[in-house]
Amino acid sequence: MAISCRVTRGDMTESIHVAFAVAVDQTGQPFFSSGDPHYLTCIRSSLKPFQAAASVKLGAVDEAGFNEKELALMCASHKGEPMHVETAESMLSKLGLNKDYYECGSHYPSDKNTRHQMIARNEGPNPLHNNCSGKHAGMLALGRRIGVDIDGYVEQDHPVQKKIMEYVKDLIGLDDIPIQRDGCSAPTPFMSLQTIAIMYQKLAECKYDELSRIFNAMSSYPEMIGGSNHFDSLFIEALNGRAITKIGGESIRGFAIKSDRHGPIGIALKILDGNFRAMPVASMKMLDHLELLTKEEMKKLDHFSVKKLINHNGIEIGKIEAYVDF
Repeated sequence: MAISCRVTRGDMTESIHVAFAVAVDQTGQPFFSSGDPHYLTCIRSSLKPFQAAASVKLGAVDEAGFNEKELALMCASHKGEPMHVETAESMLSKLGLNKDYYECGSHYPSDKNTRHQMIARNEGPNPLHNNCSGKHAGMLALGRRIGVDIDGYVEQDHPVQKKIMEYVKDLIGLDDIPIQRDGCSAPTPFMSLQTIAIMYQKLAECKYDELSRIFNAMSSYPEMIGGSNHFDSLFIEALNGRAITKIGGESIRGFAIKSDRHGPIGIALKILDGNFRAMPVASMKMLDHLELLTKEEMKKLDHFSVKKLINHNGIEIGKIEAYVDF
């Protein structure tokens, strides 16, 4: 069984994206699986809530004086809007640092309005616009907390990254995790979909103080997690404290949901070919199939259920819709 995302041109199928997903309950066992629950993939930015949780547990967030909004940005893959840049600047200021200490690199904001305004002003991007700038501020705070040289903090053998991976390994009970380098240069591990789902189940359960703080910060400031018209932000806002979600590169996603039927659950979903365009549609089909959203929640997010494809003349030429195959 898999989730298939059919891309049409008119009434004809032109492409198909395949999604694997697994949902686990409080025991860590799957109650739903689409495809292979042991499929190995890179967690990418879906790891951010747990990287942030390591900094919380080790006292870095409190020592830096970061507020809940800033903590939410540590978990974000933001669109580089002014609200995100200003929050990252505030975090650096509290650390007595500036953007030159970032080792995440620079890119233009993914928010079109912000990007176009910058280009019109002949203004180039800087590391504050990087979608990972909140995460990296958290890593800098952790470096300060443990009293090490923050230079090279993105390297796998740096004490900051060792502390983060120690936390992640303790959380999931695994010692041997393959690790590669992420787009922002920080380490990123490969895990099975079931392992990622188990991590998000623990986030939904809020059994650990640091994970409870992460869940509450993300729930309280959804606009920080993605930005304007971003699925992550709109989903968290629609669920109103009942769930969070976090996207990662190459179309991986984690969900932490406090459900009525199964209790606190975790879900991992991966579009196998890494295409982002199919992710919202596949997510909504899975959530609907498992009856995890109320009618009101579904209504708020229904525009993600089918993606209309519009050409450059504004003519609808097809759509993307998802099916759970049996």
